[in-house]
Amino acid sequence: MDETYIKVKGKWHYNYRALDKQGNTVDFLLTAKRDKKAAFRFLTKANGRNVKPGVINTDKSGANKAGIKAYNKINNKRIEIRQCKYLNNILEQDHRFIKRKTKLVLGFKSFYSAQKTLAGIELISMIRKGQQRMTSGDVKSPVEQFYALAA
Repeated sequence: MDETYIKVKGKWHYNYRALDKQGNTVDFLLTAKRDKKAAFRFLTKANGRNVKPGVINTDKSGANKAGIKAYNKINNKRIEIRQCKYLNNILEQDHRFIKRKTKLVLGFKSFYSAQKTLAGIELISMIRKGQQRMTSGDVKSPVEQFYALAA
């Protein structure tokens, strides 16, 4: 679990992201602030759709640690927090692809457009990683998968 900075209307906002051990995207969320409330909201969203983790690796962010502790307290869970910047390298390297696409935009004009654009970028990234579920063993290229979603 980590966050990266995205510029919207000349101000920095935070794109929270989570990956699993294999480097697959678990979830993402764009927030205006980096605080305990935002980290808790992201963790609730991510855990609502996916398998509950036993351990979460984060960097030395106090907001992430406080958000995970609040989630544990409210939901009676025991998610272990490991704060080590070296264990977060898979996620940090995955930020490169998002930053490379958003750097070309030179900042977004509205928060809504930033959310929708980042959702599209994350979707393409997930397709590229092979996270799209196939039915009946069909093998499709990423382009075919993208157009199948649009149809």
